[in-house]
Amino acid sequence: MKMTGAQVVVNCLIEQGVDTVFGFPGGAVLNIYDALYEYQSRIRHILTCHEQGAAHAADGYARSTGRTGVVIATSGPGATNLVTGIATAYMDSVPMVAITGNVNVGLLGRDSFQEVDITGITAPVTKHNFIVKHAEELAPTLRRAFAIANSDRPGPVLIDIPKDITAAQIDYTPETPKPDVETNTPLPDLGEALDLLTQSQRPFIFAGGGAVASGACDTLAAFAEKIDAPVALSLMGLGSFLPESPRFTGMLGMHGSKASSYAVENCDLFIALGTRFSDRVLCHTDSFAKNAKILQIDIDPAEINKNIPVFASVAGDLGTILTALLRQLPDRISHTEWMKNVQAIKANYPIDRPLDGDTMPYAVLSTLHDLAPDAIVTTEVGQHQMWAGQYFHFTRPRHFLTSGGLGTMGFGLGAAIGAQVAHPGEHVINVAGDGSFFMNLNELATAVTYDLPVIELIMNNGVLGMVHQWQQFFYKEHYSHSVLDRQTDLSALARAFGALPFTIARPADIRPVLSESLQSGRPCVINCLIDPGENVLPMVPAGKPVGDPILSLEKGGGNETH
Repeated sequence: MKMTGAQVVVNCLIEQGVDTVFGFPGGAVLNIYDALYEYQSRIRHILTCHEQGAAHAADGYARSTGRTGVVIATSGPGATNLVTGIATAYMDSVPMVAITGNVNVGLLGRDSFQEVDITGITAPVTKHNFIVKHAEELAPTLRRAFAIANSDRPGPVLIDIPKDITAAQIDYTPETPKPDVETNTPLPDLGEALDLLTQSQRPFIFAGGGAVASGACDTLAAFAEKIDAPVALSLMGLGSFLPESPRFTGMLGMHGSKASSYAVENCDLFIALGTRFSDRVLCHTDSFAKNAKILQIDIDPAEINKNIPVFASVAGDLGTILTALLRQLPDRISHTEWMKNVQAIKANYPIDRPLDGDTMPYAVLSTLHDLAPDAIVTTEVGQHQMWAGQYFHFTRPRHFLTSGGLGTMGFGLGAAIGAQVAHPGEHVINVAGDGSFFMNLNELATAVTYDLPVIELIMNNGVLGMVHQWQQFFYKEHYSHSVLDRQTDLSALARAFGALPFTIARPADIRPVLSESLQSGRPCVINCLIDPGENVLPMVPAGKPVGDPILSLEKGGGNETH
């Protein structure tokens, strides 16, 4: 059948099961937006306040559902405004398709109005990108983009479409997406991995975002039980292993637990599952797991031996590999003494509360968990992000959405909007710092416009918290431009946007404010006042071994103990 290129775009989205797109219109994508109007009963469009917010919303939609998020932006600045959001998705392996408009094919390369080489700009931060210069290539390119975004290690794909391609009349033949086809690829050799697992006396499992992406959470639990090992998670892996399990040792790395640092220092086999060995995990590469052999299992062969040399590796889907290992491992493996030692450290240095007594962030987040244990929590980046990872006990995958790789301040509110659109019946809370909040507060208007009951929980300490903490620890308390002197009345601001305002000024406010906001069914802004001396601990100083964390520090001072 004949239709315009723009209609082909929308029909291909419908083919791929897309029910929601996020975006912001402009001249180069007006044909696509006209087609969206025509098909509005089949695809919902969420108009954000800024293209970056749209990209983060598509990202949040994808992370919380496992389906591909879709974002649309116009040419030039509309396209470049997507770049941070695309890079955020790329670093965290999130499936996304970004569709940008461009000037007519004949105007490309002439510095035309709102022309930019967006494929050149995004080449380093996309899994693949395309520019469609021939109308007949449009449908195959869109279908290929979705296949690439979802295959192997997921990631973002960009399609740049000149305006005259969307106006062209072309033949379109509908296609049903082909299901993932089992290629009958033989399993890689597991012999070396099996030997290591059966010979180890002190195994330690470290799982990352790959456990979530592969849907391997139950298999991970069975694997840990089978080899009788403790389990730590990366920030991206939270929710993939039950925090109440006696095997769980918390996070590992710069802000990991003492129990995890003990385990990595004393294990004889370090088993890395679906994790890329970030510098924030390794801390000091040369001393990391120095007493252990490292076994790495990852879907992306490029991650193996990239950041740290490993003794053995298996490349493949984590769930598939773990299932095969479970079938081939002996029935009874026991490491009683090892587990006993790890649990003793965990008892002395609890992973689920601050090491130096109750704090406002702990009280707020633990109470929030009591009231809404299954909430989807997004975060911005900074101290509040780490507190959320430490104190909100995530029991389900895809319920903790955070920018782990790129560390994008401004990510959380957009991501919360995307998650709330995808899960209208669930509580969605964005935990923010006051520094991050001012980077994306415009998206409060989006939440209110679409009546999305997102809760914006601002940990307001009047400083750029993590920067301030580093300056306190390592820069002789020279708080250079990290103290915020905002005069904004956050309650008045919330009301101006149409959101409900709340303030937590003292511990007695916590439960009633959180309860009322959760029950309101409306967008809320909670201004939670905390002391700027509240720090994220433990903390491994940059370049120091992961087993040597700072465990306590006098608030406002520089006296540290290990």
